[in-house]
Amino acid sequence: MPASQPRSRARDRNNVLNRAEFLSLNQPLKGNQESRSSGRKQSGQAGAAGAQNSNPKERRQSQQLPEEDCMQLNPSFKGIAFNSLLAIDICMSKRLGVCANRASSWGGARSMINLLGITGHGIPWIAGTLICLVKSSTLAGQEVLMNLLLALLLDIVIVAGLQKLAKRKGPYDVTPGLLDYLTMDTYAFPAGHASRAAMLSKFFLNHLVLAIPLRILLVIWALCVGFSRVMIGRHHITDVLSGFVFGYLQFRLVELIWMSSNTCQMLISIW
Repeated sequence: MPASQPRSRARDRNNVLNRAEFLSLNQPLKGNQESRSSGRKQSGQAGAAGAQNSNPKERRQSQQLPEEDCMQLNPSFKGIAFNSLLAIDICMSKRLGVCANRASSWGGARSMINLLGITGHGIPWIAGTLICLVKSSTLAGQEVLMNLLLALLLDIVIVAGLQKLAKRKGPYDVTPGLLDYLTMDTYAFPAGHASRAAMLSKFFLNHLVLAIPLRILLVIWALCVGFSRVMIGRHHITDVLSGFVFGYLQFRLVELIWMSSNTCQMLISIW
């Protein structure tokens, strides 16, 4: 035993960890706590300096309550309902796109459906209105045709502006045609053919004397033109329904700014 004590003392003297500069390594818990506390102080000081240098917007974001963050992370009932309806709309639109391409179930009828869509396009209607306006010789006819031309131009401008704002793609990757590019009808929402068909049918029902069978056929034509765009995969169902709504609103707008016969004659003389 007496011989072992000098040996242990010699080992302690030779142990590098027993030196004064390495004594902190023998106390890991205390040293870790001190280092953590000093690190927290340094990070707190750095955070305070960063908060002073940050702008008021970042300061307000950092002071948000945890409850507000949780409310932002958890979707609301309205968000869930909207996303569910959007998913249903996309699913139903894809199912109804039976003429989206040649390989679809009704691919053989695609040409006929496209022809039905052309009857609701803006370019043929504007060209036809101008031809009728040139050949018209009555003041009443010229007044109606001039306001119809105004309605068609407003429809193109309003629909093109709304589509540029929404920039919604169709359910299928269908390339717009040449006539669509001429009228800037390149996006899905709202459907330009549907808005134009609804506006025209309402315009003719109000300003032309038509028999009941013709009035029914006019409404059926507007519905067929609108939903033909879903069948070829260019628009969703909600795009067509919103197009019908916008078409009715455009008709009401034209009725509010209806040009009188004198105004129409002045414009015709200038032209």
